[in-house]
Formats: sequence, structure tokens, C-alpha cells
Amino acid sequence: MDETVAEYIRRTVLKMPRDEIKTMLQKWGFLSEAQLQTLNFHQIKDNISQEVVQLCEENSADIKQAAVLDIIYNHIYQNKRMWSVYQMKKSGEEVDYFDITDFKKKFKRRLRSALKNVTITFKEYEDNAIWIRVAWGTPYKKPNQYKPSYVVYHSQTPYVFISASVLKSNMPLLCQALIVASNYHDIREMELRSHSLNSLKDIVFKRYSQNFHTYYPKPLQGENVEPESADIRIVQENRSEKERIHRLNWEVFGGGPQPKLEFAQYKLETMFKSDPKLGVLDKKEPFRCLVKFSSPHLLESLKSLAPAGMADAPLSPLLTCIPHKARNYFKIREKKGLLPESFVSP
Repeated sequence: MDETVAEYIRRTVLKMPRDEIKTMLQKWGFLSEAQLQTLNFHQIKDNISQEVVQLCEENSADIKQAAVLDIIYNHIYQNKRMWSVYQMKKSGEEVDYFDITDFKKKFKRRLRSALKNVTITFKEYEDNAIWIRVAWGTPYKKPNQYKPSYVVYHSQTPYVFISASVLKSNMPLLCQALIVASNYHDIREMELRSHSLNSLKDIVFKRYSQNFHTYYPKPLQGENVEPESADIRIVQENRSEKERIHRLNWEVFGGGPQPKLEFAQYKLETMFKSDPKLGVLDKKEPFRCLVKFSSPHLLESLKSLAPAGMADAPLSPLLTCIPHKARNYFKIREKKGLLPESFVSP
């Protein structure tokens, strides 16, 4: 077994929590159950990793097997990576039969026609998700296994989730291989990013639904008890206002947890309103700006604005439209004639 493969397997094992190493190796399936029984999982991880490498040498492991182990680790700990959403588009409404073998063949052929020094590994999961790991090299250097790109593609959908390497110059090659392999003709980034891959899936697959005038919660009780000497009218007004904010917030965000979104971006285009007599604008040009949102938990942050008194209720559609803009990206772009990367607020 090559020394670089042995070192990569060792480092991959070292990343795993010790009580999960055995489970991940079983999912890997490269080592037999008899070989796994010889491992002492109660010793320090460095010793465990050395023993795993020795067993892999007996089985003549190569970089492809090592890459599969890395995919298994990243599938379990997918929140350690930053994910971006891309949307593909067909020229018509035709529905193609998806053939996973044909997809893999086209993807490899397209990528390797542009760059020969590249390692491509696939692994399929039960939810129709295809995980693709791409380790990039150069015309004169072998692929760097420590800075791969990860792609998660759900067959029969136009959505792709990518956690890219630091080499941004490789993104056009990766996107071109994706649209060729999946029989699409266009791909654009949706400007939604998060460490939570499942939350991004909830948004684009419409598994996340906001409530709109479907439920009215009971009046709040037992919150912020006022002193007996306070004016009863002020107490009633405060309570009524809290109930109103709580109801409006529920109508917009619902009662469940929000998908964990960390970044959103879209373009704002509106007309500047002013008194014609002032002559501020000679021409009726629209006001344009780029709006960016960033937070460890963006949608929960927006949800908390009104109850915290930091914004009026209901929130502006500029804030609450973010998940909908993500899902309607291409429709909005075509209807408004905008640049491919942009969202437009209503």
C-alpha cells in the first residue's frame, strides 16, 4: 500500500470519535468482521489508527477505498463543512430516466477530459443522494486528498449541494461535469449557505413550510406580572400587544424550529420616491443595492426580532421572503430579466 494512502487512512481514523470508530469501519466494509475483532478500540486513537493501517495494508487498500472512508465520515459529520446550494435547469420540461451508471460515467469522462490528475469517488445513500468526492490535482501534481470538494446530488431534482475546496478555479470544471452528467444545460449558485446540509434541503425541497393565517395561539398567560399599582389599562395594552406580536410571528414562521440557514443574498430594486418639485432625480432610475444576511442561525434570528422589540410585527417581506426566494430562484430571474446570481425582493 502506498505511504500516502496509509497516512491518509490514519488521519481519517484520528478524526473520528473513539467510540464511533468501529461503527464507521463497519459501514466502510473494507475490513472483514474477523479483522475488526482483532482491533482494540479501548486504547488511544493513535494506536488504533496504526492497527487499522496495518490491516488495510494486508488488504492492499488504495486511494479509492480511503476516499470512501472519508465520505462516510463526512456524511455523518456533514455539519463540519460549509455547504452552498446550486440549481440546474433544463431547456424544456422533459423528464429523463436517471441511470446512476451513466451519470458516473459521464461525470468522470467530462472532468478527466479537462484535468487528468483528479480522484473521483462516489457513494450512494438510501434517500437517493449521491455523494461525490473530488480531490484536485494539477497537470504536474497529484491530487491533494486533504482539500477535496464534496457534492451531494439528489437524482430527479435540479438541486446540488457543494462543499468546495479552496481552489475556486476548479468550480467551473465541477459545474460543467454536473450538468453534462445529469442532462441539464445551466447551473447557478443560489446564494444560500449553511453548515447544516439538512436545513438547506428542507428549504429547497419545500420540506419547510411557513404558516399563513392557519393557527391562532391562546392568549399568553403568566408572563411579566405587573405590580398591582400599575394602571390596568397599560397592563392590558402591553398584554394585547404581546399577543398580537406572538400571533403574527406564528403566522409567518410557524411554531416549529426553523431550518438552519447561515447566509442569504439577493438584489433589491425599487423606485426612489421623492417630491417632483424638489428635483432630486432628473431621471426615473430604480434604486439598486445588494442585500446580504449572515448569522449562525439566520431564520431563528429573524423570528426573534419582533418578540425582542427590535422590529415591528409583522416583519417586512424583505426579511420573511428569503426561503421563498431560494425556491423560486430561476422563475424570478427569468421574469425580471436579472443577472444570474441575483434575487429580487417584491
